[in-house]
Amino acid sequence: MSFIEKIKDRIQGKAPKGAKRSPQWRKVREEHLKKFPTCYVCGSNKKITVHHIYPYHLFPDMELEESNLITLCEGGRFKSLNCHIVFGHCCDFKDVNTQCEIDAEIWRRKLND
Repeated sequence: MSFIEKIKDRIQGKAPKGAKRSPQWRKVREEHLKKFPTCYVCGSNKKITVHHIYPYHLFPDMELEESNLITLCEGGRFKSLNCHIVFGHCCDFKDVNTQCEIDAEIWRRKLND
């Protein structure tokens, strides 16, 4: 990231990539996983991660918001389906899918029919 991009991010209130998480993040993550211990798409409880719908580095004020979190897996139930990448990032880690909850719901229904 160039110096200019870093300055623009600071002006816009974005957290720089690699910024430290809130000291409360670990507890919020654990509580989320207690409530939602399986992948929202496929139902797997293996290789799960807590995904920020609105990414932390762009929306640091939403880091701890429960409504901004969704549990997704990284190839749990179907080894070839990484729900985190596919639904959380539209198959590209650099991409943002703010509609991932809607997309995940549609595919969850298809997988369970």
